[in-house]
Amino acid sequence: MADRKDDIFEIVDENDRVIGTAARSDCHGNPALVHRVAHVLVFDPEGRLLLQKRSRHKDIQPGKWDTSVGGHLDPGEDYLQAARREMAEELGISGVPLTFLFTSQIRNEIESEKVATYLATYAGTVRFAADEIEGVRFWRGDEIGAALGSGLLTPNFEEEWSLFDEWTRRYSTSDGGRMGFCAGDSFPDLLADLVRDGG
Repeated sequence: MADRKDDIFEIVDENDRVIGTAARSDCHGNPALVHRVAHVLVFDPEGRLLLQKRSRHKDIQPGKWDTSVGGHLDPGEDYLQAARREMAEELGISGVPLTFLFTSQIRNEIESEKVATYLATYAGTVRFAADEIEGVRFWRGDEIGAALGSGLLTPNFEEEWSLFDEWTRRYSTSDGGRMGFCAGDSFPDLLADLVRDGG
């Protein structure tokens, strides 16, 4: 769904409890207004991560490569509901199991967000929303590593990638570095070294 300045976001406290609402235009420009966001990292069966190139008309980080799926929660929505809705709206993907990975907080001079990140694996056709996304492509881990700090990627995604890398290291098995990703109840396996190193 395209960004609208009159969208209303729920404002939360440090414990993620709703304490009020505010317009998008107020939240983007006032870091004191902490609002909720859901992200999904979409991997293909080979362990490559789908990134989306943000529209040049976006009010935040236009024209940069960003996380697979990212969107604000609608009032009354929970993180999982928002992740599913945004994945369908942004990429045309639905009915795919999602696995919760971690929460994080984005704090900068523009905005403050509480983020829940989920994992999905997907091998089908991606039909991205052209009104907010310029393009999509799957990236190997080494390609992402080479792009870090270059200005091609959003700072928020670079932070999320670091958190994901830390997560994969924490949950890697002793089986030759293999990583068992549990996408909902489907339990697909991806190699941690494919994710991190592209090999």
